[in-house]
Amino acid sequence: MGEALYRDGAAEPPDEDAVFERIATALADRGWCVVDEGLPPPLVGDLADRVRQLSTATFHTASVGRDQDQMHNAFVRRDEIRWIEGEDAAEQAWLAWAGRLRSYLNRRLFLGLFSFECHFAHYPPGAFYKRHVDAFRGEANRILTTVLYLNPGWAPDDGGEMLLYPEDGDGEPRRIRPEIGTLAVFLSEAFPHEVLPARRDRYSIAGWFRLNASTAERVDPPC
Repeated sequence: MGEALYRDGAAEPPDEDAVFERIATALADRGWCVVDEGLPPPLVGDLADRVRQLSTATFHTASVGRDQDQMHNAFVRRDEIRWIEGEDAAEQAWLAWAGRLRSYLNRRLFLGLFSFECHFAHYPPGAFYKRHVDAFRGEANRILTTVLYLNPGWAPDDGGEMLLYPEDGDGEPRRIRPEIGTLAVFLSEAFPHEVLPARRDRYSIAGWFRLNASTAERVDPPC
């Protein structure tokens, strides 16, 4: 199934408020949610087209750490990223959708989410991201992580699953296949996760809802 087939399929567009409520309920109950077809198919198809049309020169090797502590570590991760700034209609529509989700979750769960940042991620064949958390407790302002997958026709033997580990660190992880339109949302501080190597190019959008942690000396987030 290619992007065009996904975009123009006969399925009814999802009810946005119902999707948002499903996410809110799951976050309140267990801290994570996976929605298979939560976004409008035309938007997901446009995003899948967009990431493949971008020049590889606009991507850069992802780093670990934050601010002055950032560094490249090929032992930990080998993906390439490009930050999303709303430079085309698909990016703008995605940021608008995320903004509506932020407003809904703030009303429903009183999270105080202030902003959203995100980037396209490209995992070439064999690339991975070892087990990690997106925010250490009390040290960062990332509250919720989102991952939207952009890979049509992803087969089980293509690999590249995200493993989402239980909050307490015990038990088997949930395996999330990076099929186009699948959206994962989880508490950034609570759930370790990793990306397994894939046998083909793997694309996604990773995003984070953040609090306002600005002080008199520093604006955080910066926009």
